[in-house]
Formats: sequence, C-alpha cells, structure tokens
Amino acid sequence: MEAIKPLPQVSSFSASVFSFLDDKFRDSTDLSQSPGLVSELQTEISELDQRLAGLNRQLESVLASYASFSDRVGGLFVEVNAKLADLSSSTSVPCFASDGGKEGEEATEQLAGEELPSLAKEVAQVESVRAYAETALKLDTLVGEIEDAVMSSLNKNLRTSRSSGFEEVRLHAIKTLKTTEEILSSVARRHPRWARLVSAVDHRVDRALAMMRPQAIADYRALLSSLGWPPQLSTLTSASLDSKSENVQNPLFNMEGSLKSQYCGNFQALCSLQGLQLQRKSRQLGSHKGENVLFHQPLWAIEELVNPLTVASQRHFTKWSEKPEFIFALVYKITRDYVDSMDELLQPLVDEAKLAGYSCREEWVSAMVSSLSLYLVKEIFPIYVGQLTEANETDLRSEAKVSWLHLIDLMISFDKRVQSLVSQSGILSLQEDGNLLRISSLSVFCDRPDWLDLWAEIELDERLVKFKAEIDNDRNWTAKVQDELISTSNVYRPPIISSIFLQHLSSIIERSKSVPAIYLRARFLKLAASPTIHKFLDCLLLRCQDAEGLTALTENNDLIKVSNSINAGHYIESVLEEWSEDVFFLEMGTGQHDPQEFPGLENFTEPSEGIFGEEFEKLEKFRLEWINKLSVVVLRGFDARSREYIKNRKQWQEKRDKEWTVSRALVGALDYLQGKTSIIEENLNKADFTAMWRTLASEIDKLFFNSILMANVKFSNDGVERLKEDMEVLYGVFRTWCVRPEGFFPKLSEGLMLLKMEEKQVKDGLSRGDKWLRENRVRYLSEAEAKKVAKSRVFS
Repeated sequence: MEAIKPLPQVSSFSASVFSFLDDKFRDSTDLSQSPGLVSELQTEISELDQRLAGLNRQLESVLASYASFSDRVGGLFVEVNAKLADLSSSTSVPCFASDGGKEGEEATEQLAGEELPSLAKEVAQVESVRAYAETALKLDTLVGEIEDAVMSSLNKNLRTSRSSGFEEVRLHAIKTLKTTEEILSSVARRHPRWARLVSAVDHRVDRALAMMRPQAIADYRALLSSLGWPPQLSTLTSASLDSKSENVQNPLFNMEGSLKSQYCGNFQALCSLQGLQLQRKSRQLGSHKGENVLFHQPLWAIEELVNPLTVASQRHFTKWSEKPEFIFALVYKITRDYVDSMDELLQPLVDEAKLAGYSCREEWVSAMVSSLSLYLVKEIFPIYVGQLTEANETDLRSEAKVSWLHLIDLMISFDKRVQSLVSQSGILSLQEDGNLLRISSLSVFCDRPDWLDLWAEIELDERLVKFKAEIDNDRNWTAKVQDELISTSNVYRPPIISSIFLQHLSSIIERSKSVPAIYLRARFLKLAASPTIHKFLDCLLLRCQDAEGLTALTENNDLIKVSNSINAGHYIESVLEEWSEDVFFLEMGTGQHDPQEFPGLENFTEPSEGIFGEEFEKLEKFRLEWINKLSVVVLRGFDARSREYIKNRKQWQEKRDKEWTVSRALVGALDYLQGKTSIIEENLNKADFTAMWRTLASEIDKLFFNSILMANVKFSNDGVERLKEDMEVLYGVFRTWCVRPEGFFPKLSEGLMLLKMEEKQVKDGLSRGDKWLRENRVRYLSEAEAKKVAKSRVFS
C-alpha cells in the first residue's frame, strides 16, 4: 500500500485556497467527496495541459516556418517557447490522495489568475509579428515583381519587337502596382505603427514609377507620331478660322485593327498610371490634410495630344503677333474640331481605366486653353505691357490702351466660347472657381496680379473719359429716367445721368465676371468699379456745392439742382444695396481666400459690409447731409420772414381781428414755406422729401416754442385763440403729406393744450407734478417747461 504523503503546512495556504476548502468541505460528511473532487481537478489540469500542448505545437510550427526571416523574430519565438515549456511543467500535478486536492486547486487558481493573461498577451504579440511578417513578405514579393516588370519593359529587344509580350509585361506591372497600393492603403489605415514598412515600400515603388512613367509617355508619343498626329494645320487660312471644317482629318478616328488596339492599350496604361499616382498622393497626404485631399492633375494622355498641336500652332502664332484675333480663332477652331472625338473615342477608355472625376472633353479644352495662356504670358502680354510703359506721348499711350482692351475683349469672348463647349457635356459646374481657372485664358492674372491692376487702371481711365462727356451735358441732369423695367426709377425719380452711370458701372462688373477667381474679381472691382462710384459721388457733391456757393440755395433752380443730385445718389445707393444681395457679390464677402496665399488681399475685400460697403456709406452720408441742408435753407427763410411775428409780444394780449383767420405778420412766412416745400416736393423723390419735411416741421416746432411760449409772453383768452388759429394754418401747410400734422409739432401742440385749460385745472394739476402731465398726455414737455407755459396764461 502506497504511503500517505504528509499534508503541507497550513501557513503556506493562500486565502483563495482557504476559501476553496471552506466551500467544498463544510462538515465531516463532505470528506467522502474528496476522491471525486480530486478526479475533477485532475481532469481540468489534463485539459489545460492539452490546450497548452496544442498552443505549443502551433507556436513551434510558426517558429519553424519563419525562423529564417529574422534573427530578432527567431529569438523572440525561442523565448516564448521556453516560457511555455516552463509554464507546462509548473502546471503538471501528480495523482495524490484526497487530502492532496488542496494543492491541485491552488495550481489551477494560480494558472487562471496569473499565467493565462500573460500567455494571451504573448500570443497577441506573436500574432502581430506573424501578420507583420506575412505583410512584409507579400509586399516584398509584389515590389520585386514590379521592379522585374519595369526592367523587362525597358529591355530593348522586347521593346523593338513590339510583341504582345511587351504590353502584357506593362499591364502586369500596373496590375501589381494596384495590388500593392491596396495593401499599403489597408496597412496605413489599420496599422499606423507600421509607418517604416510603408515608407520603405513607397520608396521602392517611387523608383519603379520614376522609370515606368517616362517610358510609357515616350511610347505613347511614338505611337501618336506613327498615327500621323498632330494633323496638318498648313491648310488653315484666316478665312476658314471661324468656320467649322467639313472634313476634319482626325487620325484618332482613322485607326483600325491592331493599331487601334495598341493605341487604346497605351492610353489606358497612362490613365492607370496616373490613377495610381493620384491614389498614392491621396494616401500620403491623408494623414496630414484629411482623407479627401486630392489635387486635380491634367490628364497625361490628353496633354500629350495637345503638346504637338501647340508646337505646330505656334508657327502660325508668330505671324499674327499684331493680329491676336487670329490666334484665338485658331485655338478655338482646333479645340472645337476635335472635341467630339474626346467624348466618343477616349472617354470610354478613361472610364474603363476607372479614373474617376475626369472628363476627356473638359481635359481637352483645359489643355488647349492652358497652352494658349502660356503663349500669352510668354509672348503677347510682355509686348503690350512694354507698349504701355514705354509710351510717352498721349496718342501712343492711348493706342496702347486700346490694344490692351482689345486683347481683353478677345480673351473674354474666347473663354465664353470654349466654356460653352465644356458645358455641352452637362457634367461640369462652371460656377466652381477651380473649374473656371482651368478653362479660362484670364487665369493668367492669377500669377500676375500686377497685370490685373494694370487692366483695372486702363478700364477705369476709359470709363471716366466716356463718362465725363455725359456729365458735362446739362440735359442729362434735368431729364428723368423713364424706364418701366426699373422699378426703383419711379420711386427715386433719378436724372438720366444716373442711368448712364449705371451702364458704365455695370459694364465694369460684367467684365469682372469673366475673371475666374473670386479674390481677383474683388480686387478688380475695388480698383475699377469703386473709384468710378467715388467719381460720380464727387460730381454730385460738386454740383450741390456750386449751387450752395452761388446763392446759398435761395433760388428755386438751385433747390432743383440739389434735389436732382440727391435723387441720383439715392437711386445709385438703392441699386448698390440690391446688388449686395446677389450671389455674385455675396461670394466676395465670404472670406474665401487664404491671406497667406494672397497677401494684401485684405485691402480689397470687406466681408462685413460687402464689396461696395464703403461707397454705400458715403452715398448715404451725402444724401442725409444735403436733405438736412434743404430743410435748413427753408427754415432759415421761414425764420427771417416770421421774425416780426415772433417779436410782437403785445399781440397775445390784444383782441384778435375776426376778419383774419391768421395773423398778418405770419402770412408771408407761411407763403414762403408752402412755395419752397412745393418746389422741393416736385423735384425730390418721395422718401427723401418725407424726411426733409419732417425735419423741417420739427425745427419749426422748436423755433416757435422757444421764441414764443418760452419767451415770458403773457397770453389772454384772445391771444390763445390767435395762437391756436395761426398754428392751425401752419399745420395746414403740412396736412398735404400727412393726416395729423400736429403730431410733428409736439411741443407747440402740448403748449397750446396747457394754455387752453382752466385756471384751477392747471394749478391743481401742476401741483401734482410729472404724474399729472403724463395723465394728460403731455409727454414732450418737461415739468419746468409746463409750469412756465402755465404761468404765461393771464385769466380775466
């Protein structure tokens, strides 16, 4: 019989062991279950041993497969294997008697609580290393295939034969590049810590692409040359530039059989390579500028079609340096004659290459416009700028300005025509700045804002010269605009000069709309349109000052002159306000520019007030100032004619003459008031006339109140009636423009109300102070003023 092993020391038991024993052996009867408990523990230990053995075999297999890949990885595997072996031996528990169950349970608890989390962490690390190793091996294999394919594609013997094998090698290289890029994108997204692996692969792929792309482009150029591209331009004459050719020789449409198949293959290869480069740029910039960052690049295959055409066209351009209209006509003719083949033949190839976001029609037009813009920058504009800077005599400078504006007209016309070619596809929004820049010859000003400034200066000078002749014509200041299409013309009653000015201003704005960038439009308008508005405002101000200086606006003709100027200014002000709500002007106030990219632009945009915010404020200030001056002039004349009436203090205690409904001394002043206000009403627009007479009424109210009611005059009953009748006649002058004119004479009206009250009512009321005044609707007189008016009343 096997000897019974002694029990371990109780002091060596852990708290978990005590808890386990207490739970399993509550009393002496539970001792009979010891054999079953021991068997259960041994089963669990056996299962753990089997799982550990399986993991051990799996790890050994992985280590055997990849031990040669890296010494570092091999050393790590050996270390993990050693740890697992130690763990396996430490969990092996021999069979023991019933009292040995405590030791088995303790081993199980120790394994579950301490070793398994550590084991899981080690297994996760091994899995990560395995995934890294597999990915690195796969990428290494793919890049190796790419490099082999690139070297094969450069093989002279294979290239000279023009066999199908050469095309297959290139296609295989492109396909492998796509697979590699997909893996790199996945790695960059899921495993950002593997950046060194991605960088190393990118470096090798970039070297392969640096050899592959030039060779693919060279092959494409050679194939185009063998097809007879570019077509002959020598048959073109100035007479045929504006007409569409009936029989356009298009080598792309004449391709057949293997030649067509070979061209399509080359075209698709270039498109695929460009698509790969765009994907790589997007991935590489994504971590810094967002996932959707993708700079548009011209389509390489279309550029190679345009470049030889550009070279051939420039032979004709040199003959037409003094006739730029022929240059624009030739470029447009070439663009129009071949644009259909882009849609019919090449667009399906781009779609098949899965190059998203590209339209062959748009790329063709864009490339042709870019070639023209480059020629303008290098050859045409320097000549025109030189003519302007070197011209000393007025006539020569004037001719240079005319030539410059003619060139701008040609550019604007050309842009509209080519943009119509693009819009026919129905897939392009020409409102986007980026698209406009690519298909506009005026984009030359983006790199040369100094030329834009020169254009704005010339445009301004030409407009001011033409406008000056219109300003000097007096009839343009007297005749009114009669245009039913302009709703505001009837409201503001502007002179014809306002309409003429708007025509010039609108012309500048229309030309600015052709500028393809928002920040350049704002700059152009600030340099050309804003000074034009300032010039018109100066003319208005000068006419008003001339009228004021000659007669101090005492003559009716001078009042009419000022009224017409106010009408003109208010009309222009209303038009500017209406324009400010247009999308075209709102875009300039959204701050869609980068101050660092376009330094100094803050001087040309006013996001808070709009592009014409400053001009609008000055027009408003001019209008309000001269409306006030009109009211002051009439008030001054009224005051002079009513001076005798005001100074006659005795009349308020005399008996009134019942034959007269108004004081004789006031008749002349009222006649003057009515006459002048009628003249102004006939000539000034309704809104400003309303502001004028309300201001005038307020000033007359103050004048009579301060000069009569506050002048310590004593009023008898007849005096109160006289004042009441005089004021009724005064109110009658203003009743033409309002129902209740006394509301615009608040102090006089409330003063009369106090004078008409009974003696007791006034004394008792005033003793109650301000509260009584408010109860009796006296709101414009202070308590002191009310008491002074009340004291001037003499009761019989």
